[in-house]
Amino acid sequence: MVYKKGQKITTIMLFLLPSLLGLLLFSLIPIGSSLYLSLTEWDVIGGPPQFIKGDNYLNILKSEEFWRVLKNTLYFIILYLPLILISSIAVGTILNRKYKGIAIYRTLFFIPVLTSWVAGALIWRWVLSPEYGVINALLGYIGIKGPGWLYDKTWAMPGIVLASIWKDTGFFGLIMLAGLQGIDPTYYEAAEIDGAGRWGKLWKITLPLISPTIFFVTVISIINSFQLFPQIMVMIIDRNFAAGHVFVERIYQYAFKYYKMGYATAFSWILFLLIFLVTLLQFKLQKRWVSYDT
Repeated sequence: MVYKKGQKITTIMLFLLPSLLGLLLFSLIPIGSSLYLSLTEWDVIGGPPQFIKGDNYLNILKSEEFWRVLKNTLYFIILYLPLILISSIAVGTILNRKYKGIAIYRTLFFIPVLTSWVAGALIWRWVLSPEYGVINALLGYIGIKGPGWLYDKTWAMPGIVLASIWKDTGFFGLIMLAGLQGIDPTYYEAAEIDGAGRWGKLWKITLPLISPTIFFVTVISIINSFQLFPQIMVMIIDRNFAAGHVFVERIYQYAFKYYKMGYATAFSWILFLLIFLVTLLQFKLQKRWVSYDT
């Protein structure tokens, strides 16, 4: 059957129409609505939204709370990022070895990923308990008095980081495993002939060749870090505890506790812009250290 040009375009549009309608109804219209809502003052039950231009954005950026939230998020990233990279590379290296039962080990490492964050966070709230927690008990055996962890402004975020590393290592470890399995074994054979040791092969062969994988993990980890939420909400009970204030937690509080929908939406757009700019910067800087040569 031969289609004329107009008939072909009509046929294509008919097939695309369901997807385009879904994109319009569930993505584009909500995005546009949220942008408008961020320029209004609306408490849901107090009448229709009142247009106030960019006052929400100005109030957020001028508030001490925003800079505290940004500081807490950056603190989490500084602690979390190097640890998740090291642990995921280590797990990927272990799982890349060939020995009996390797499939069982891969499954065990992935179990925390499949665990609900609520269940995992409750477990870690018990593990980090200053009275009866496992970690403080172990520290007590060697004569060290454990900190208050989730009740201490200094140790609360490191406690959140520990739980996040436990939850995410299996996922990123499998991604690193995929990168490691893509390395040609002849590189290592040639290095051994030249007398290279284990560390030499790691720095000169492994890390450069999996740098695209490391870059991917870095980008995803930072995006996830800016959206830190379930572990904060479950593990830190006191919502007035400033050390637990992060972006999504604040958005949730303003939207569903204080009913300041316009203010919460403006906070969401600021978070989006931060993630976009940081991700864009990472893609710009990748040219300096990521190698796509194999």
